[in-house]
Amino acid sequence: MFDGNAFPELGVELAGAVATVEIRRPPHNFFDLALVRQLADVFEALDAEPACRAIVLAAQGKSFCAGANFGDGGNLTNQTGSNTANLYVEAVRLFACAKPVVGAIQGPAVGGGLGLALMPDLRVACPEARFCANFTRLGFHPGFGLTVTLPALIGQSKAALMFYTGRRVKGEEACAMGLADVLVPQAEVRACALALAREIAESAPLAVVATRATLRAGLAERVRAATEHELAEQTRLRKTADFREGVQASAERRTPRFTGA
Repeated sequence: MFDGNAFPELGVELAGAVATVEIRRPPHNFFDLALVRQLADVFEALDAEPACRAIVLAAQGKSFCAGANFGDGGNLTNQTGSNTANLYVEAVRLFACAKPVVGAIQGPAVGGGLGLALMPDLRVACPEARFCANFTRLGFHPGFGLTVTLPALIGQSKAALMFYTGRRVKGEEACAMGLADVLVPQAEVRACALALAREIAESAPLAVVATRATLRAGLAERVRAATEHELAEQTRLRKTADFREGVQASAERRTPRFTGA
């Protein structure tokens, strides 16, 4: 029997054929290695649970996931390559899950949080949702497999626009460009995601899993290869003055002054 209490920072509930996995680090649900590992563990456990036919990934609080917790910048600048590498190993495990996932995006999905939001097959969002790949505004390289998943979802040019500018894409625009699949009022995001997951769960489970495996064939391996390259570039750029300036400017909530050094 699946034990949802085994994951201390996640709320996990299996009701009927649909499991809800809720991230519980409100208000912004910043992630780290421990949280991503818990997510990978719970998704693997749900893959092994015959009663589960679809999953909703949701979050408490204001944000879906606002990325890593930079604080004053120390958390990011003091990260080692091995820490990030281990986090990306867990991210690849997430992308390797077998059962269909619906994301309930009730607020901002920023940086690595955007990477997490793109792991589900489908996304239900609201006007208050914000999708942002803000890496270059930090003097940094995109990560969490986004260099693979974002272009595959919205196309190369729109992905380049998000990567190069770091702009925040609001819910309506996200739906128009394919970042989100359904747009509903914020109070209805979770219920709509659950309804969509239940609709998926009504289809033949073996056929759904087989179809999903065909559609996502090789995705986890592409994410693995992408994160290896992303990590190498992040490690290089972490040593630059622009990176230090980007993190400091973010902590101070001001426009960064980049010099190209």
